[in-house]
Amino acid sequence: MLVIALVALGTWQVQRRAWKLDLIARVEARVHGKPVAVSALGGDLRDDEYRRVRLTGRFLPGAPTLVQALTERGAGYWVMVPLATTAGPVVLVNRGFVPTEPAGLGRVVPQGDTSIVGLVRLTEPKGGFLRSNDPAADRWFSRDVAAIAQARGIVAAPYFVDADATPNAGGYPVGGMTVIRFPNNHLVYAITWYALAAMVAGAMVMVVRSGKRSGGQDG
Repeated sequence: MLVIALVALGTWQVQRRAWKLDLIARVEARVHGKPVAVSALGGDLRDDEYRRVRLTGRFLPGAPTLVQALTERGAGYWVMVPLATTAGPVVLVNRGFVPTEPAGLGRVVPQGDTSIVGLVRLTEPKGGFLRSNDPAADRWFSRDVAAIAQARGIVAAPYFVDADATPNAGGYPVGGMTVIRFPNNHLVYAITWYALAAMVAGAMVMVVRSGKRSGGQDG
């Protein structure tokens, strides 16, 4: 039974690896595909995560929402601003990263008609960095779309968009910093389970052979 269980676990990891490779291929196709309008997004956002979209509209007035971030550029904030699109919905846009100092860097919101290309991202509810968002104090640790929209008094689409690396005036915020990483260790896990199954089977054979020799000597 133990051998069967270990083989089953190895086979499950092989299946998981096939699923993960298919997921990576689909995401790569979305990331490098031609930008689509937000109206082209389907009902299940999981099928559109990391899809390139083009947004046209105007940023709503008001201070950006700053969400704590830790990036390859160091600690700082994501600059989140709602964009009223010409297509209809208000979409929360992550304009990019700004460092903690100097204060106020890259937080001036562009006026007038704006066009943005970026990646669709799923909301990040319940906070991050092991801390909960505190809307009352305007302290944000994750990009929780519903909570940010409620704090701003707006109705927004249930996703946000990471702006691409198109330079902004003054150099900040820095866009195009979306991290896309899908750990794929399933092959290692599968080999481990299969190896353990082989070891258990080998040990079982040795025990059986030892028992037969002992039985023959006693006779």
